[in-house]
Amino acid sequence: MYHAEMPVIGTGEAWRRAARGFLAQGVPPEAILWNNDSTAPDLFASQTRPPPNGDIHVPRGFVTLADKVVWHSDPSRFSRLYGFLWRLRGARGLMSDRGDVDLARLRQMEKAVSRCQHKMKAFVRFRELGDVDAPRRSFAAWFEPTHHTVEPTATFFARRFADMDWRILTPDVAAIFEGGELRFEPGHPRPELPQDASEQLWITYFRNIFNPARLKVQAMQSEMPKKYWKNMPEAAAIPELIATAPARARAMAEAAPTLPPLRAARVQARLPEANPYWQGPADELPAAINSCTRCPLYGPATQAVPGEGPTDADLMIVGEQPGDQEDLVGRPFVGPAGQLFDQLAAEIGLSREAAYVTNAVKHFKFMPRGRKRLHQRPNGSEIHHCQVWLRAELDLVQPKLILALGATAVEALLGSGNDILQRRGTIEHRTDGTPVLITLHPSYLLRVPDPHLRAQATEDFRADLRVAADWLVQCETSGRP
Repeated sequence: MYHAEMPVIGTGEAWRRAARGFLAQGVPPEAILWNNDSTAPDLFASQTRPPPNGDIHVPRGFVTLADKVVWHSDPSRFSRLYGFLWRLRGARGLMSDRGDVDLARLRQMEKAVSRCQHKMKAFVRFRELGDVDAPRRSFAAWFEPTHHTVEPTATFFARRFADMDWRILTPDVAAIFEGGELRFEPGHPRPELPQDASEQLWITYFRNIFNPARLKVQAMQSEMPKKYWKNMPEAAAIPELIATAPARARAMAEAAPTLPPLRAARVQARLPEANPYWQGPADELPAAINSCTRCPLYGPATQAVPGEGPTDADLMIVGEQPGDQEDLVGRPFVGPAGQLFDQLAAEIGLSREAAYVTNAVKHFKFMPRGRKRLHQRPNGSEIHHCQVWLRAELDLVQPKLILALGATAVEALLGSGNDILQRRGTIEHRTDGTPVLITLHPSYLLRVPDPHLRAQATEDFRADLRVAADWLVQCETSGRP
């Protein structure tokens, strides 16, 4: 059995030297007792550590890991490091094994030491000793680290405060920097340090940068644990700042400027576009539709296509959107689909001239393909932006029946255009009670490739037109509104 004593000062180098010697001689981990107290009796004094024999090569990542873990406060850190080093001899890829339990524990210890070093850099507070006869200003600080991080962190303070003498005193190790030289001594009890004349200025600064509106006590204590408060002058103000934070936050809100931010002006400028109702005169409605820029469809389209027909019509026919011909001419239902509608409506005695004809979307949406413009179905946003014009036409005409052609028209009128084939031929009602007869769009009949299916769809469309015609006749004879 081998006994390895680790000194309190110089622990990192001592462990590396001992581990190198044991590993060179093939001493297994279970044959070594590690001790971090040089004053403890050597129970195995008859057994001496064998000298190093040959070079030892380990992954660079392990060296970096060990340089952190040796400063952890866990007494088992040396045996854990050596045990893992022993395993590395036959498994060079062990450092990249994220499922290894031993490596995971060492990584946790490494992270804890790094966090402790960060806290030390952030929360050490020096006080000037005030020796006016000394060639350099002299300072001292008391700190209580969670781990043995004074020695590996002292070089940071030596670089940052190289123009003054200082000492950082802890219960375990004291770091002393005098005349540009850094040394370490055993720990000291907590001394009585003089008050620094600049502490009150520091507290005033801390009070002024404290933002009560963003106070998060739990997060603050996570980053600045209470154990460090007693050594930090600004921490004396923390309890009062926490207690008065709600009242100060309210006062800040009440004292905030009343002028709106610049973006509010842009929002207000767009309010007319976002208004879901149009309240202009009836004779100005077509011109208002033609000047609409509510959605991007107005850019590539030739023009908007408003509805047309008598404004006292009992029947309103609502299609989906203008097609290629409608976009060029500026009138609804003049293309192939409109011509098919006129033909089928005439066959069952339904006069288009007696109806108000319009579309749910007023601009033609398409994808250019060579010289052709291929129709694209409007999306929900585009349907929503055109609601203001469809609503204005409904308020103007106040029809007794609406004939909705296709899913886009049904979505604009009833909120959903789903399951159009199942809902075809049925009458649903808008929120204001207006009946809506759902049917297919004539363009669907032109796209059905199978002749038999096309014939059936055409007959279904005729049947829906007959329902619309019969409904209007019943309204005339019964006086139903």
